Amino acid sequence: MLIYLPIAEMAVPAELILLLGTVVGLMSGIFGVGGGFLTTPFLIFMGVPPTIAVGTQGIQLVAASVSGVLAHWKRGNVDTKLGLVMLGGSVLGTIIGILVFKLLEYLGQIDVVISILYVFLLGSMGIMMMVESIYALVKKKASKKEEDEISRFQAFIQKWPYKMRFPRSRLYISALLPAGIGFIGGFLVSIMGIGGGFLLVPAMIYLLGMPTLLVAGTSLFQIIFSAAFAAMLHAVANNTLDIVLALLLVCGGVIGAQIGVRLARYIKGAPARVLLAFLLLMVCFRLGLELFIKPEDLFTTVLTG
Repeated sequence: MLIYLPIAEMAVPAELILLLGTVVGLMSGIFGVGGGFLTTPFLIFMGVPPTIAVGTQGIQLVAASVSGVLAHWKRGNVDTKLGLVMLGGSVLGTIIGILVFKLLEYLGQIDVVISILYVFLLGSMGIMMMVESIYALVKKKASKKEEDEISRFQAFIQKWPYKMRFPRSRLYISALLPAGIGFIGGFLVSIMGIGGGFLLVPAMIYLLGMPTLLVAGTSLFQIIFSAAFAAMLHAVANNTLDIVLALLLVCGGVIGAQIGVRLARYIKGAPARVLLAFLLLMVCFRLGLELFIKPEDLFTTVLTG
């Protein structure tokens, strides 16, 4: 069934958008990531303008993250204090990201910049995740050298100022570190329409030293607010939020997130990360290919007024 998107000014199959939202919600519940790194590219593959895909994705991120957080909250797997500190950084990152988005849109380069950023980010993350996951499968225990490197880095982190206690995560670290991680997440959600969970989750584990059980819920907790803020700014400043598209993605995302949370306990870490890395690399390859394929129409005339 085709449904018309008023802001994107095109018709899309409603069932396909619902399916996409469900898959993204499923990944949100399993991995603790917002899933925008898949939603935005697939919307672009379907012909949705990149600016609309990025601007609308924030609403879907909010719904999927709320659904996932509620499930994690019931299990006590959310550190709200640490999440609020991350949120402080993400608000600043979101504002700066919106300003950069607006500038690139004014220069007429936003579409190609979004595609290039996705190719670079998905490619690098996919390769690193694939290498790390395969290494984890082959060699279960970290070497003495690796343990020493981690210890030295954590000792360096302990020297940072503005320390805070986070009782839920049993951490006593500088607030600058989680705020900085949040800043990156806020910038990514405004520029690329992604919650940045696939960056935030590893950073929270390896940089902050958070218990793995708390990472997914805390990551989703701060994504709720940063994504909502970004969506609001996109709607007001850029007029790139298509509410019809957002509602379809939300319906699928909420269902998928609940299923994903329940499946998370049955999915082993390393094999699941290998599959996720493979998916990232496939999407990266497709986006990269489109950058070099000659479009059917070299010029498009847009009437405004």
